[in-house]
Amino acid sequence: MALTPVEIKHIRLGRSLFGYRRGAVDQILEDVAESFEDVWRDRADLADKVEHLEGELVRFRELEALLRTTLVSAERAAHELRGQAEREAQVIVSEAHAEARAVTHKAVAEREHLLAETRRLRTQLAAALATLEPELQGEDEDGDGEDGKPPADRWQAA
Repeated sequence: MALTPVEIKHIRLGRSLFGYRRGAVDQILEDVAESFEDVWRDRADLADKVEHLEGELVRFRELEALLRTTLVSAERAAHELRGQAEREAQVIVSEAHAEARAVTHKAVAEREHLLAETRRLRTQLAAALATLEPELQGEDEDGDGEDGKPPADRWQAA
């Protein structure tokens, strides 16, 4: 039977002729000793539990520090990867712009080449027609012209 400190303070022992009654005092001392043992055991159990919880607290604090370090490292790595990806994207875009400029320049050069070749061919064709026209006009005067069309028109119709 567990006794509280208040109960122990309010115990009234019966008196006898030569002092307190021995049986009642012995019983109360036994009850107080049992109660003290219970409290002592509970205190030891609680001290063990506190020690165990303090150990876990230290472990959790170490784990928290490790998690913080890991989080900071992950954030730093993500930031570096993002920066690297942005730099790579800028390189790709600038390479694409350079390639587009090269393709445009090549197309413009090819166009200029084709226009020059077209002018050269037209000039040659005009010169060839100019040399053929007097001959064809001479044939028309001889009556060789069949349909009365100018020689250039006959050549285009053919």
